[in-house]
Amino acid sequence: MPELPEVETIRRQLARAVVGKKITGVKILSAKTVRGSAGDFVKKIIGAKIKSIGRRAKLLLLNLFNGLTIITHLKLTGQYLLDEEPNKYTRVIFYFGKKKLLFNDLRRFGYLKLARTADLPKFLAGEYGPEPLSADFILKKFSEILKRRPKMKIKQLLMEQKLIAGIGNIYAQEACFMARVKPTRPAKSLKKEEIKKLFQAIKKVLAEAIKYGGSSSENYLNLYGKEGNFVPRLKVYGRGKQKCRRCGSILKIIKLSGRGTVYCEICQK
Repeated sequence: MPELPEVETIRRQLARAVVGKKITGVKILSAKTVRGSAGDFVKKIIGAKIKSIGRRAKLLLLNLFNGLTIITHLKLTGQYLLDEEPNKYTRVIFYFGKKKLLFNDLRRFGYLKLARTADLPKFLAGEYGPEPLSADFILKKFSEILKRRPKMKIKQLLMEQKLIAGIGNIYAQEACFMARVKPTRPAKSLKKEEIKKLFQAIKKVLAEAIKYGGSSSENYLNLYGKEGNFVPRLKVYGRGKQKCRRCGSILKIIKLSGRGTVYCEICQK
């Protein structure tokens, strides 16, 4: 599933490509992709201009000048592609004059939903915790989050969207490795210095992943159909039974809440 760096990469590309552009047409190829009435969805956005492109956690927010927002969740295999030819996985097509924006989704778990822009803060507040790259996500706040879930394993806590927004399986593993923290440790076991290192690791790994356009470990492509460049820089995710890039020992892979989790028994304590 695309996580914060991948969604942020697409957000930035969409902002450059379609902000100020008018939606001149919409073709719904899969009604299931649109939450609510597909006909109503089309009727309300035809002729509207894109005001801005936002992001909250893993959601893309296409804000329109008419006071509505197209909420997009890419889920496992959703993709926004600009000026590509439609294929059997294309679910929705937006037209901006001669330009077209495809929403493709192999697994059909992704969705588009229309909401009033003014209602978004209230709607999203209960679903998502603080943004880890925001200025108000400080060490004190992170420490408080850990105290609220003392028995939760640290990797699971990092992935809990109501506690911290946007971190998924990839970057939870990478942050734990960077901070030298074993992902199965309960939150209450972390010492002050370890909490600080993990806090810094979260911000650093997410920022670096955005810098390199995200991780194309599975189906993720950016707006122009290109893979992200962060996979070669991954230290543990997807590298189970390979050598640790820090100490050379063989990385261990386990299941944690049904998700594959890789870590180094030597480096992560």
